[in-house]
Amino acid sequence: QVQLVESGGGLVQAGGSLRLSCAASGRTFSRYAMAWFRQAPGQEREFVAAIRSGDYTYYGDSVKGRFTISRDNAKNTVYLQMNSLKPEDTGVYYCAATLWAVGSQDHEYDYWGQGTQVTVSS
Repeated sequence: QVQLVESGGGLVQAGGSLRLSCAASGRTFSRYAMAWFRQAPGQEREFVAAIRSGDYTYYGDSVKGRFTISRDNAKNTVYLQMNSLKPEDTGVYYCAATLWAVGSQDHEYDYWGQGTQVTVSS
């Protein structure tokens, strides 16, 4: 069982940056593939980025070149560095975890955080 707690969301102007953090409980964090998803009002949840237990990373097309996912296994934490933010990046950002292969579909992930709001103003 893994519990995930996101932090770092907020209000930022277009072109700005934010760094999200997701702290995980448990002693086997390094075995989990971790991901970030987001959901804007009235829209379906969208894949943002994922990172395997090693260094392999995978990004959604809309954030490639602007967002970077990373993890610190010693701190049981995964990060999402978001640069060059756009108004369309606005939404609730969720952290997710799975022991299975890293993927881009939300049904592939077993554990979810409560989310953190990111709002990008134009």
